Amino acid sequence: MRLEPMVLDNAFVRLEPLDDSHREEMRLLAREAELWEWTSVRGDGPGFDAWFDPLRAGQPGNRQFGHAVRIRQTGELAGHTSFVAIEPDHARVEVGWTWYGAPWRGGFVNPACKRLMLGRAFEAGAQRVELKTHHLNQRSQRAMLRMGAVQEGTLRSHMVTWRGDRRDTVYFSVLPHEWPAVREGLERRLQAFAPAA
Repeated sequence: MRLEPMVLDNAFVRLEPLDDSHREEMRLLAREAELWEWTSVRGDGPGFDAWFDPLRAGQPGNRQFGHAVRIRQTGELAGHTSFVAIEPDHARVEVGWTWYGAPWRGGFVNPACKRLMLGRAFEAGAQRVELKTHHLNQRSQRAMLRMGAVQEGTLRSHMVTWRGDRRDTVYFSVLPHEWPAVREGLERRLQAFAPAA
């Protein structure tokens, strides 16, 4: 498996490899406190740089890299998503650190991003794509199940949140033989948002 930063785009979104040119624009979008309710690192207000900088620092070794998510038709910044925990020797990667501003939740942005991210991972040779979330983050769990990811189980007392409490982490995954059905489901959802011909 070989994953490297590159622009990914489709008719709905453009995923740009994260760099310092995105910092201030993303800082503004990240001000929404609700985005960070279930995370291990808080990225709003004074916590933004502590969230942003490790993503940038992780990029040179290709162990993780983030993407600024833009709306294809308008160029508006909609959020962020990453490849993290890239393990080439095991052909495994996690898609995570994903968040979208309030106007972009519940529509085409997440399925469009997941279509690109999972597609790129499997094209690069991934044999397992992981997704995980806080056990209390029901919205995220519903999105993963709706996408067709398999819920594997819960790691108890797995991580410390930015508040200092411990969270259980719910794991999901998609394997190569499952990807065609997941891809078809994502594309079917996106058809509802496609502009009329």
